[in-house]
Amino acid sequence: MTRTVLVTGGTRGIGREVVRLLAPSWRVLVGGRSAAAVAAVVAECPDAAGFVCDLADEGAVAAAVTGIGPLDAVVHSAGVAVRGTAEEVSREEFRRVLELNVVAVADLTRLLLPALRAARGQVVVMNSGSGFVSGAANGIYAASKFAVRAWADALRDEERGVVRVSSIHPGRVDTDMQVELQAAEGRAYNTSKLLTAVSVARAVVFALKADADACVESLVVRPAARWE
Repeated sequence: MTRTVLVTGGTRGIGREVVRLLAPSWRVLVGGRSAAAVAAVVAECPDAAGFVCDLADEGAVAAAVTGIGPLDAVVHSAGVAVRGTAEEVSREEFRRVLELNVVAVADLTRLLLPALRAARGQVVVMNSGSGFVSGAANGIYAASKFAVRAWADALRDEERGVVRVSSIHPGRVDTDMQVELQAAEGRAYNTSKLLTAVSVARAVVFALKADADACVESLVVRPAARWE
């Protein structure tokens, strides 16, 4: 029987690669804000549908979820990164990052839990190396990733034996987000020091393909090259 997965952020970066890898054997619900971008990805998949909404819009998310039937897994790949020192980051920026990286993840999962419990399904959260350690000008992003790691740990214990919960912690990945981050750091962009999005997507697939008696609780994927 074909399993169904919802992938947020499914039109670009890691989420897009997760969709590509799962599409041959799963029914994929492609999440994104742009209806056109979602439709383009759906058209490339054998069995897919769109999940179009702004994850920061509580009402839009609740409405979009009503169209979902049986569900075996959700992959939370959508997110935002902002750099800035404690002096520079505004309250508005903090709210935006926490809303997308933490609150939206928790609220969407809450709405999907009945279907996931019925399927004895899986939740995969795309976290970051910043979910373990922070640094200068990274406080806002790391705070969101520390928080969503704590939330995922709690959910795992609450749903143990029913819904499996995995956190994926990649290092620096060659995506549009990384281009923006390195520009903010004043670095010349160098892909040889980065993970590819497909390498991280394969880690997500590994977690999803774990046997029913196993849960990949936390998986760290780092670039093989030394970062300087």
